[in-house]
Amino acid sequence: MFDIDRWQEIWVTITHNKSRSALTAFGVFWGMLMLVLMVGAGNALSEGISSQIQGFATNSAFFAANNTTVAYKGFGKGRSWNMINSDIPIIRERVKELQYISPVLFGGGGTDNNVVRAERSGAYQVKGCYPEYDLIEKSKMLYGRYVNEIDIAEKRKVCVIGERIYEVLFQKGEDPTGSQIRVNGIYFQVIGVARSTSGVSIGGQTAETVVLPFSTMQQAFNQGNIIHFLAATAKPGIAVKVIQDQIEDILKQQHQISPDDKDALFSMNIEEQFKMFNNLGIGIAALIWIVGLGTLLAGAIGVSNIMLVTVRERTKEIGIRRALGATPRNIIGQILTESIVLTMLAGVTGIIVGVGLLRAVGIVLSQSDQFFKDPQISFTMAVSSLIILIIIGTMAGYAPAQRAMMIKPVEAIGEE
Repeated sequence: MFDIDRWQEIWVTITHNKSRSALTAFGVFWGMLMLVLMVGAGNALSEGISSQIQGFATNSAFFAANNTTVAYKGFGKGRSWNMINSDIPIIRERVKELQYISPVLFGGGGTDNNVVRAERSGAYQVKGCYPEYDLIEKSKMLYGRYVNEIDIAEKRKVCVIGERIYEVLFQKGEDPTGSQIRVNGIYFQVIGVARSTSGVSIGGQTAETVVLPFSTMQQAFNQGNIIHFLAATAKPGIAVKVIQDQIEDILKQQHQISPDDKDALFSMNIEEQFKMFNNLGIGIAALIWIVGLGTLLAGAIGVSNIMLVTVRERTKEIGIRRALGATPRNIIGQILTESIVLTMLAGVTGIIVGVGLLRAVGIVLSQSDQFFKDPQISFTMAVSSLIILIIIGTMAGYAPAQRAMMIKPVEAIGEE
């Protein structure tokens, strides 16, 4: 039952010495403020990382040929080799856990303006790949479509240009599909404009890349049957390491490379990279909570010390209460309630100020494309913080409450 007299008494006790109460509460306020700000910053970092990898297949692996470093089957070390077209069907057949695979060719990107339309031009990366590549490094089509299987089969001279290339070569709002542009001296028809949905890209930013059908790029630029880069993804539920090891073994077998040559084939497991980032995020979050809770506990110790002083000052009052019939439970409840109220007032103020600051920072960051995204705390974290405050307030008031309970009425009343 709500006892207004009791709460008025608690408020009078807390405000009796305003300076002391304010300085005591500041430790809890500062601890909660730091915890909220650090958690918000951690969430912003996590959100930023998530936004960077969104749209990119995290279950993927990439491969590229390097010079051999181990002599094998009559071949000396230092031999140069390349992946070739015939490797693809063999990998498709043998690696049952494979979901998507796409060879990649790279070109352009030099200082010369290799992409031209009428009077406009620029230096951009050129990439040849299969349609499956768009399922690995996903793009949003602003105009037209991506490369398809018919483009590959018929070696069509078509291309997909990045958003930045479109802005340079075409008027704003102009539909570029069907237009001709010159790429590395050869004319191609634009079939689409792509925007990256991820901050992660292989071989150059999507916005500044011209994508050609893989077969067309091989033929048009006399690349023979070589592959510069190989991208592959595992089926859902399959670890990328499974297909990574199998593809490495197949490529080494096909190209007479020693199984012990660790450097002849570059491979990158994207799943492991993202797990490392996730573990880093977990570590940062744990550190934030450790530091924040440590600061809060320091504040709680301050509250406890002040409550002990308060109990000592109120010895006579507590003795009179005991003489009039107040039970130990009443005394303990009174002290604990005062401690919890003081802690909650300081902590909730810290939460409110922290959320306000995070909101202001979020508005500033939203005005530009920043790595940190939406620095806010979750509702669950806010509720957890309130629970933590209650626990800390109880801990801070326990020792003073025990001290108050041990006061003997006769001794307290007779004390000057």
